[in-house]
Amino acid sequence: MSEEIRYVAVNGMLGYGYPLDSLDKGMLSEPSFLGVDAGSVDPGPYYLGSGTPFVKPAQIRRDLVPALIASRRAGVPLIIGTAGGSGAKAQVDLFLTILRDAAKEHNLHFRLAVIDADIDAETVVHAYRNGRISSTAFSGELTEERIRSCSALVGQMGTEPLIQALDAGADVIVAGRCCDTAIFSAYPIMKGFDPGLALHAAKIAECGTLCARPAGANDSLICTLRRDHFIVEPANPAKRCFPDSVAAHSLYEQPNPDFFVEPEGRVDLSGCSFDQVGERSVRVSGSRLIPASKKTIKIEGAELKGYRSISIAGVCDPLVIHNLDFIESRVVETVADNLHGRPENGDYSLRFLKYGIDGVKIGSAGLPDVLPSEAGIVIETIAPTQEDADTILSMARSTALHQHFDVRKTTAGNLAFPFSPSDFRGGPVYEFSVYHLMETDEADIMFPVTYEDL
Repeated sequence: MSEEIRYVAVNGMLGYGYPLDSLDKGMLSEPSFLGVDAGSVDPGPYYLGSGTPFVKPAQIRRDLVPALIASRRAGVPLIIGTAGGSGAKAQVDLFLTILRDAAKEHNLHFRLAVIDADIDAETVVHAYRNGRISSTAFSGELTEERIRSCSALVGQMGTEPLIQALDAGADVIVAGRCCDTAIFSAYPIMKGFDPGLALHAAKIAECGTLCARPAGANDSLICTLRRDHFIVEPANPAKRCFPDSVAAHSLYEQPNPDFFVEPEGRVDLSGCSFDQVGERSVRVSGSRLIPASKKTIKIEGAELKGYRSISIAGVCDPLVIHNLDFIESRVVETVADNLHGRPENGDYSLRFLKYGIDGVKIGSAGLPDVLPSEAGIVIETIAPTQEDADTILSMARSTALHQHFDVRKTTAGNLAFPFSPSDFRGGPVYEFSVYHLMETDEADIMFPVTYEDL
């Protein structure tokens, strides 16, 4: 049995770019496989709901082709998770088109495994009726109607489907929605390495060199996993890992510093040590897995909520800035009065995002103690149709431009518009209607694997 496995995380997100020299240096370490995360829910529900990628096809191709060629030359697997951005069928199909074109262009031959992550709504409804759905910290109220209204529903797979594909001799794995850690831990776990260490190493590796300094997801990381520890090192000689930078990344996106949770169980970090090895590497030991008592998968579903229009403006009149809350409230009232029952169901939203005041911390109480000399205003409407959203925004923008307030001194407009036309269509708006955990006894068969010899 091998005493170590080495692998290369191509970068932190396929499409974000990376120096090709870094990949070349990573390949000199003779890795057992290459892995890369190709998606995330961080950009929000639009991409899952609409079926579009959040990085452009040209970016995907730019990052994919060198990694694909490198893996085939070395004869080692390339494992890709959450293909296309959200890992639903539409994104995976687009990704596969790019992959197949690249394989044909470069005359590459390999066994491809595709792992589907789409889940039928009735499967989720059945689990909901039987009390097998639980909330996460970000879950809203769940109903059967909301489940069925989703334009896309995916489950987040763990290591089992990836191990199945590797066992079947896959050279390239393209997985739908996938836990980031599964991409990098499936191969070591299959080879008998400690799952706690494998999952912790994967947690570090999935973001590329975000654990190094200078930090960034757009570079390659080399991970060496041994029986009682793992070592991470940037492939780029201009970057270095430090104990605090690696330890800090262990906490990335985690609410508790002592553990993180994956489908395989809870990874306990309370006994971890982070030690400098040479100038650029860090050794990590002491991670352990507490296996899950029951199988659960996270399910994500996006529902169409309406259509968006926005207008962007600037303000530098201190009297306008001081009265922005009043202006907003009067605009909302006036628009409601002028709509005369449109849209027909009355379901729309209208809000001001006041950058420099509360554009980021939305709903912060009152004005800041020191008013900014200027502020940026985004007026947003969401309505059942794009035409409704456009109309409501047009009313709101023109009303805000000329809205009176008691100490107003000007007769011209309150707002300065940097663009003409001033109004922009944002298109469809989606919401995570399903963002829950589903208990299942069939997690190992919910993600079917298909094979293709290219």
